[in-house]
Amino acid sequence: MCLAIPGKIEAILVEAPLERCARVSFGGICKDVNLAYVPEAGVGDYVIVHVGFAISRVREDEARRIFDYLADDHDS
Repeated sequence: MCLAIPGKIEAILVEAPLERCARVSFGGICKDVNLAYVPEAGVGDYVIVHVGFAISRVREDEARRIFDYLADDHDS
C-alpha cells in the first residue's frame, strides 16, 4: 500500500521545469518537494505528495478533511 499525504506549498524554491521544487508544510513539518508533475501549483496551494513528489493538486477543504481523518483515533 502506498501513502500520499496533503501539504501546503509555502514557497517555491526552484523554478526550472524539471527541477521545480517547493517548501511544503505538512501540519507544521516542512519538507522540500519536487513539483515537476504539477506545474500549475503555486504558493498557497495544497498538493498530494508521495515519496517527495507532488502528484496532484487538491482543494483546501479536501486537504483539511484528510488532516481531520488522520488525526482521529481509528483504533476503537
